[in-house]
Amino acid sequence: MMRFDFTRRAAIFTTALLCGAGFTGALHAQATDYPNRAVTLVVPSPPGDGSDVLGRLLAQELSTSLKQPFTVDNRPGAGGILASDRAAKSKPDGYTLLLGNASSHAVVPALYTKLTYSPQKDFAPVVLVATAPNVLVVGSELPVNTVAEFIAYAKARPGKLNIASAGNGSLSHLAAEMFKNMADIDMVHVPYKGATPALTDVAAGHVAAMIINIPTVQPLLKGGKLKALATSGATRAPSLPDIPTLDEAGVKGYEASAWFGLFAPTGTPPAVIEKLRTESVRALQVPAMRNSFAAQGLIPVGNTSAEFVAHIQKDVEKYTRIVRIAKITID
Repeated sequence: MMRFDFTRRAAIFTTALLCGAGFTGALHAQATDYPNRAVTLVVPSPPGDGSDVLGRLLAQELSTSLKQPFTVDNRPGAGGILASDRAAKSKPDGYTLLLGNASSHAVVPALYTKLTYSPQKDFAPVVLVATAPNVLVVGSELPVNTVAEFIAYAKARPGKLNIASAGNGSLSHLAAEMFKNMADIDMVHVPYKGATPALTDVAAGHVAAMIINIPTVQPLLKGGKLKALATSGATRAPSLPDIPTLDEAGVKGYEASAWFGLFAPTGTPPAVIEKLRTESVRALQVPAMRNSFAAQGLIPVGNTSAEFVAHIQKDVEKYTRIVRIAKITID
């Protein structure tokens, strides 16, 4: 199985933090001085998109607590590759950061062997900011109401049902392939140019199902155009508390949630990284911030850098396996 060096680098980072008193004093001085000017947060989505909303909420809180402006630089496209490339090539001083996500740092490494930067070597994970469970939805007219019924329905029609995604190689594509593999069902993947046209066809009954993030699909669920069968997180989604997880519904071990985290270019001073992590965790406790996250279907996290490293590693391995099994290639 393909392995990456997030864990080794995290160990090096931790060791550095535990060095002698003199070095600790120098690190403290770096952290005390930071930031003394504006900080740029590179976001891999256009204005108004989910990542952008989250990035602006975080930037606002960090601007307030650190008393320097944190400005958002939108760099959408290519599954986060454009934004990541911009951030990876920035000076490692804490003044250019990346709001990475499951696509940019877990799916991209599984799909691409040639990039102008390394998702593993060129970034220091700071903190996992939030997760966003996906949801398995079907059209309101499909004669199933549970995951078990849907699996039985698909097994009775091998190769005849379609499952949509927001595009070839997207997180929704890999989530769908993982569901097909773990449920042992034969469905045809249909890639769309974005989630909206895909969901339109699911609601119209042209496509049987889709696994997509909750905020995108909530208006169609409330309008009765779609039925939610299960969510994709490790625990039930706060915004859909009555809907079981896929694991609860019988697809044991299934988990494929979107996530968003703060990254700094490799070489950024450890004290600066720790200050960013601490302030981000504090920001995630602000009631207004938590309410805004809830409205977006986001679950705030705020873990340690080492825990974030482990989270990324787990997803990279999971999606690398699915890419190999499903023989997914990017044209």
